[in-house]
Amino acid sequence: MFDITEIKVKAGRGGDGAITFRREKFVPFGGPDGGDGGKGGDVIIQADPAVMNLWGFKKKQLYKGDNGGAGAAQKKHGRNGDPLILKVPEGTVVYEKSDDGLDSLLGDLEKDGDQVVVAHGGRGGLGNVHFASSTNQTPRLAQSGEMGEEKVVALELKLIADVGIIGYPNVGKSSLLALATAAKPQIADYPFTTREPIVGVVGVEYENFVLAEIPGLIDGAHLGRGLGHDFLRHSMRTRILIHLVDGTAESPLDNMIKVNNELALFDTQLARKPQIVVINKIDLPEVQERKSEIKKAFREADIDVHFISAVTGEGIPGLMKTINTLLKESKAQAPEPAPRIFRPLPRHKTVSISREGDVFVISEPELERIVSRVDMSDSTIQGQILGQMTRLHIDKALEKAGIQRGNVIRCGNSEWEW
Repeated sequence: MFDITEIKVKAGRGGDGAITFRREKFVPFGGPDGGDGGKGGDVIIQADPAVMNLWGFKKKQLYKGDNGGAGAAQKKHGRNGDPLILKVPEGTVVYEKSDDGLDSLLGDLEKDGDQVVVAHGGRGGLGNVHFASSTNQTPRLAQSGEMGEEKVVALELKLIADVGIIGYPNVGKSSLLALATAAKPQIADYPFTTREPIVGVVGVEYENFVLAEIPGLIDGAHLGRGLGHDFLRHSMRTRILIHLVDGTAESPLDNMIKVNNELALFDTQLARKPQIVVINKIDLPEVQERKSEIKKAFREADIDVHFISAVTGEGIPGLMKTINTLLKESKAQAPEPAPRIFRPLPRHKTVSISREGDVFVISEPELERIVSRVDMSDSTIQGQILGQMTRLHIDKALEKAGIQRGNVIRCGNSEWEW
């Protein structure tokens, strides 16, 4: 199963604002009428039950949102970019990767329709109609569209099942699943027959629950050995664990303890999940002979055990009824679901002035989006830009930084004299 991957997402760029003026007969001073650019398309990840795994993300690594359309004359607004919706299986957890290695959770998509915006589209630029004033009635200024967010996102599928079967390799997990459900797992007499989780539905007295076989565990699985994290990650969402133990093992109790140690080392919450300990292979004479001995060892550890045969089916109907009862009790006592994560868009950045030699560098996104659209060698444009700098209080920040007449200002890729 391809159940964990990383992709790069880039939301759409906002459309540019328009610099246009009314041109109508008998209206000699029509004024500006440039429309705003449209918003760039978001990148959204959404859970869909029709998608079973993450294979669709294996070959393609970059996903781009639709760009917004540019504004036009007569105050026409550019079209908004269409959102890009990426479909993932139910149970997918979405993280934002960071350079410092501290990934942040963006969303946990448990059921059909759950979605999270992983990259917001850029805002559209303002047209020149927004820059008109009593002192500047013919503005030749407009904003360029804002760039969309760009992120590296990790997708991790955690199997959704009510009950999980855990245990060492080759203890009979596949056989138990095949007898209890209509699932057809691969069954063979060697370890790691199952290399990915297999799911089936168990019917008990007009009710049903989802049963999953989790790939086998070896010592050191919490460090990634064997199928390691594949085993442990897919156990996280289950409500109850069937801990299947081989009755022919030298010490079934020790085997159970070792598996539980791996659970605790990986995640303490996983180790605290309710467990039903089940001894398999009761159909074999040597297990029948040791039944009392095994019962006593587990009783001394204050653990009740069930005996079954995953070959003949002995004990399985009763086990499934017990699990169904415990499952209903578990659901009745379930805590309130965790609140959805809300991540607002970042607020507008404040003005920052720095010096590179004799050049004063302005860092102000709104101004950068304006100067990127115009010719700063034009004295008329420079005068209008100065008006915007006054509106944004950039002139005072420059004076405080010690700027003098004739000094060079840089904003984005544009330079001009103060």
